[in-house]
Amino acid sequence: MKTLAFVDCPTGISGDMCLGALVSAGVPLDYLQSQIDQLQLPEKVRLEARSVRKNGIAATKVDVLLPHDSEAAAPHPPARHLHDIEQIIIRASLPERAIAWSLAIFRRLAQAEGAIHGIDPQQVHFHEVGATDAIVDIVGTCLGFDWLGIDELHCAPLPTGTGTVRAAHGRLPVPAPAVLKLMEMAQVPIYNAGLRGELVTPTGAAIATELATHFGEPPTMQLQKIGLGAGNKDLPIPNILRLWIGQVDQLGGKASAQVDTTQIAPIHSPAPQTQAPHEHPPHHHTPHEHTPHEHTPHEHTPHEHAPHESHHPHPTPEREAQAGREPVTVLETQVDDLSPQAIGYVYDRLFAAGALDVFVQPVMMKKSRPGHLLVAIADPPQADACEAVLLTETTTLGVRRTDQTRLRLRREQVPLQLPWGTVRMKVAFMPDSDRPLKAHPEYEDCAAIARQHQLPWQAVHNQALAQWHQQRSS
Repeated sequence: MKTLAFVDCPTGISGDMCLGALVSAGVPLDYLQSQIDQLQLPEKVRLEARSVRKNGIAATKVDVLLPHDSEAAAPHPPARHLHDIEQIIIRASLPERAIAWSLAIFRRLAQAEGAIHGIDPQQVHFHEVGATDAIVDIVGTCLGFDWLGIDELHCAPLPTGTGTVRAAHGRLPVPAPAVLKLMEMAQVPIYNAGLRGELVTPTGAAIATELATHFGEPPTMQLQKIGLGAGNKDLPIPNILRLWIGQVDQLGGKASAQVDTTQIAPIHSPAPQTQAPHEHPPHHHTPHEHTPHEHTPHEHTPHEHAPHESHHPHPTPEREAQAGREPVTVLETQVDDLSPQAIGYVYDRLFAAGALDVFVQPVMMKKSRPGHLLVAIADPPQADACEAVLLTETTTLGVRRTDQTRLRLRREQVPLQLPWGTVRMKVAFMPDSDRPLKAHPEYEDCAAIARQHQLPWQAVHNQALAQWHQQRSS
């Protein structure tokens, strides 16, 4: 049997949320404390766990308590370089897997920070993630996964959050540069959860992108236990990271409907070897199927590019937040000799060229020939590119262009927790008002839940609408 873990993070992921979920799942706090003491940090670290309620749901909150948090005279720990952190971890008498994972996470962080600042990863001056509590969060999380015997870690798509966050370099946009770089390096799926503030911290992003082998839907497994780790913020939905732990027969099938990061071509940048010559490197077992022989972040296998699939892109969060009247250009042409197979391809090309919407209508043309009316709506700056697609990818001999004005309602995506999972509700607001006018569940979310739980799509869709209206009226 193989032990799997799935990190469900609708409100984000951070180091302390991981610790809370692990303790909630059964990892003894005393064990974590005794292992953290092996790090021989210059300041005394104490772990404290307590039960808190987030929107009425009980979860475990783990705090890393340091002397300078309560004693004004206690010195603050210095900011550290990668080599300093590596030596702290390597010299500790910790389980081999915990050492290997911790080193890989910090080296991934150094690689991301180095890329942001244009310097060698070894020269990165860690501030927040080099602080003692961040070291404890990362090492403690690795200790917890090792204690639970996790063989493979899966993770849900990561929510981005909005707004700004204060950091050592001043106020930064959310996601913070290091978080965004880590997401890019691992090519993870992300989405706008409609929540303000920093949802994914650099520590949380590094843990997820280094240890998770899959991003997407939960894996198929026999569920055994759930751990709930609470975050610091109070949000419209419970600010809780859910750790699902289960087992699957190693001869059985893999999880379905998932995004496999081993099939995504990453940025290959081996971590620098900084271990002292006299140190014997611990054997590296990670929650991956492979077992590398040195302490470097895992590398995924590049894949051949899959055939292009038809998709309609969602508007960006910035676009959905816009409201009011705006100019658009409407392009249209009709054809009676275009293969229906080509129409789907034209759809994709138009969206890639910047079209806001595309639709086709059946029409009766001259000489009683059945044909198609192709219509593309675009922002004026993208109209020429869309027009070129219609001219080059169809059999038309001309395109009509009309400049129009449309009214846009401001829209937000609000996560709604159903009994089977999270569905994003697209909420539209009255013009010049914060009063919701209408809401509609995202089709993709309802379809994913329906497939996963073998439910009718209509049942999931109707449940989301009913629960939304019930919450609005209560």
